[in-house]
Amino acid sequence: MSDTLTLVVGAVAHGGHCVARHEGRVVFVRHALPGETVKAVITSFGPKGRYVRADAVDVIVASPSRVTPPCRYAGRCGGCDWQHAEIGYQRQLKADVVKEQLRRLGGIEMDVTVEPVESLTSDDLEARGLHWRTRVAFSVDESGELGFRRYRSHEVLAVDECLIAHPLVTEAVSNTPTFPPGERVEVAASVTSGETSVTFGKERATTLHERAASREWQVTGGFWQVHPGAADALVGAVQDLLQPATGEHVLDLYSGVGLFAGPIADAVGVGGRVDAVESAGQAVRDARVNIGESPQVHLHQLDVMRFLKETKLRRCDAVVLDPPRAGAGRGVLERVTRLSPRAICYVACDPASLGRDVAVLAGWGYSLAQVRVFDLFPMTHHVECVALFERASG
Repeated sequence: MSDTLTLVVGAVAHGGHCVARHEGRVVFVRHALPGETVKAVITSFGPKGRYVRADAVDVIVASPSRVTPPCRYAGRCGGCDWQHAEIGYQRQLKADVVKEQLRRLGGIEMDVTVEPVESLTSDDLEARGLHWRTRVAFSVDESGELGFRRYRSHEVLAVDECLIAHPLVTEAVSNTPTFPPGERVEVAASVTSGETSVTFGKERATTLHERAASREWQVTGGFWQVHPGAADALVGAVQDLLQPATGEHVLDLYSGVGLFAGPIADAVGVGGRVDAVESAGQAVRDARVNIGESPQVHLHQLDVMRFLKETKLRRCDAVVLDPPRAGAGRGVLERVTRLSPRAICYVACDPASLGRDVAVLAGWGYSLAQVRVFDLFPMTHHVECVALFERASG
């Protein structure tokens, strides 16, 4: 097989690439769009050569939704997947991916729309998919230059500016005189307080203060969404879908700093109960500051599976799940369904994991009733889903 292929590009696939075929073999091609004809350079082969990875380097027939990438590093940096697509078309591609994952892995057909997240500022660039990321992990090359790793590589590409980074992040970087060669640099900013943090390697994370869901939040480290409008969007979706009622008992699993538990506690009132379960000690310490004054809130610093195994609960009214990218998984979901909640609200950052867990929950009598999808990561292939599962009658 030649190192350079001429490809007719097919459908979008999960992971920021599209699918093409060459000589009977699947080619996952980046920097292309469905319907295009491109020349692509092979970058790697899958196990036993079953598939090929390639980068489009020349567009022969362009999609009408193709645009000139705003960033000069697009195509070389490993961070952004869709800078070459018009912002509305990016959301269409993401919707197609979510629908395909729900169908292929979850066995369910459901129409999906990816919703833009309202900007907290009047910044036109943010509305166009730039200047939104408030938490950025940089790498430093051996000469001390700040940058990002190339796609599927340890090589660091030095960059002068990241266009998706919020201006507060850019300012914090510019105010930092030097960077340790070979180190990882975490930069965080709060749009609401104006605070910024720059930490190197394993340095202790700095505490920032955010405002969302009509209250203040203490956040130390990474337990916060990176888009300035994300927290309000997700809390609103969870509240709208779950509809927690006065006096109910709700479990908030993988509860972080208490973002969902706090508003739910307000909804269930002093006659209700919220058990918030989180394994990370610093997140739980932040949650004690954020929502610990509510008598109906009970914080547990435990692994979720351990909590579910050891709890003496026999039932609850509702459950919120916000698991890591790998998803909640069969073991956790089985124990959740044993509690017979009327509804489960699942916040998912990976549509493939959500699709797999849709199938698991269906096996335990819970069907997917609604799903909302938010474009919290413009220019990338990532989305955030909020799914509502309801118990089958009988």
